[in-house]
Amino acid sequence: MKSEKKLIGAGILAAITASICCVTPVLALIAGTSGIASTFSWIAPLRPYLIALTVLVLGFAWYQKLKLQKEIDCACETDEKPKFFQSKTFLGIVSVFAIAMLAFPYYSGIFYSNPEKQIIVVDQLDLKTIEFKISGMTCAGCEEHIKHEVHQLNGIVSAKASYENENAIIEFDSSKTNVAEIELAISATGYNVIGKKEN
Repeated sequence: MKSEKKLIGAGILAAITASICCVTPVLALIAGTSGIASTFSWIAPLRPYLIALTVLVLGFAWYQKLKLQKEIDCACETDEKPKFFQSKTFLGIVSVFAIAMLAFPYYSGIFYSNPEKQIIVVDQLDLKTIEFKISGMTCAGCEEHIKHEVHQLNGIVSAKASYENENAIIEFDSSKTNVAEIELAISATGYNVIGKKEN
């Protein structure tokens, strides 16, 4: 059934597209090209519509698969087993994959290592805090990507990022790193630093 294959394909495509803005940072981290992380952030406002489209398409595919077939009186054999790509098993696999893709922003943080570093601050006067205003973050995965990159620098005591507040608050030892290096690390992720304020 070509229409069923098209429905399944549309469901998968909508599910992947709904989460591509959050999948891209993880793929960029794995590939070592973190600068492309924010490439698909423009899709984030469309996410609710893509989620609805995924649910509708897969719901209709399940309806088509489960609806009762009308009995047709004929002398032909109809016990032919459907092909795997037309089976309920395949539709189930596709549905589970779609759900996993739609939920990706909520568990994407597991892909980022949390480097535990022992920071020794020699002089408390060297301890500084700065807030960066950042555009382009759309989910918790974006936050984790920024924190991961900043923690690669020496002298970072803590890094907190929030896509909701569009900011990152970094505490650092100014004798080991500086504001310019931190800003460069954030910019290397592909997100845009649009302002900064020292606290």
